[in-house]
Amino acid sequence: MTDFVLVAGAWLGAWAWDEVAAGLRAAGDEAHPLTLTGLAEKQGSEAGLQTHVQDVVDEVERLGLADVVLVGHSYAGVPVGQAAERLGDRLRRVVYVDANVPSDGASFLSGWPSDHVRRSIAEHDGLWPTPGAEEFAGQGLTDEQIARIVSDGTPHPGASLTEPARLTRSPAELPTTYVKCLLDGPEPSDEVAALLKSEPWRRADLDTGHWPMFSQPRELARILHESAV
Repeated sequence: MTDFVLVAGAWLGAWAWDEVAAGLRAAGDEAHPLTLTGLAEKQGSEAGLQTHVQDVVDEVERLGLADVVLVGHSYAGVPVGQAAERLGDRLRRVVYVDANVPSDGASFLSGWPSDHVRRSIAEHDGLWPTPGAEEFAGQGLTDEQIARIVSDGTPHPGASLTEPARLTRSPAELPTTYVKCLLDGPEPSDEVAALLKSEPWRRADLDTGHWPMFSQPRELARILHESAV
C-alpha cells in the first residue's frame, strides 16, 4: 500500500482526481487529493507559490505520512517539486504528470511566451481566469469532460505563477517519474529531457492530452500505482 498526495494544475482542485483516486484505492493504495489555497473550495484566499509549497508539506504532516508519493500535474509540479525536497526520507517518489518542474529562481511563467498570461492576471485583479472550452480542444477530452473543467474550474492565484521557486538541490537527485502526455507534444521540454538522463528518473507515456485525470483516469492510476513499486 502506497500513500499518494495528488495535486492538480491551474484552475483545478481536489475534485479533479475523483476517478484516479478511485482507481488507486481499488489497487490497494491510499489517495489524498489536495486543493491548493485560493482554488475550488479554498478560493478567495490570496496565495503565492510558497503558500502552495507549504500546502503540500502541511498535508503530508497532517496525515502523518512517512513513505509518500507526491503527484503534481501541470503547474502543480512547481510546488510539488519544492515540497518533495523538504520531506527528506519521508518521500518515496515524485511523479510529474505532464508538469512543469521547478528550477531555483524561476517561476512557472519563466522560459515560455507568457506575456499574455501576465496581462490577463493584471486585468483580472491578480487572478488567471479559467479559459473557455476552446482551449481544451484536441486533448482527448469529451465535450462533457471539457464542460466540467470549465464549469468547476476556478480562477488561479496569479502570484503563485510569478513567484520564483526556491530549491537547495537539483530535482535530478530525487526518485522521479515523468508522465508525458503525447497529445500535448510527443517530447518533453529540453529541461525535462535533460533530467530524464539522471539515474533516479523514469519516463512513462500516455497517449492522451494534458488532462489525463479526466481523459484516461484508469491508465493514469495504473501508472501511478506502478511508479511506487
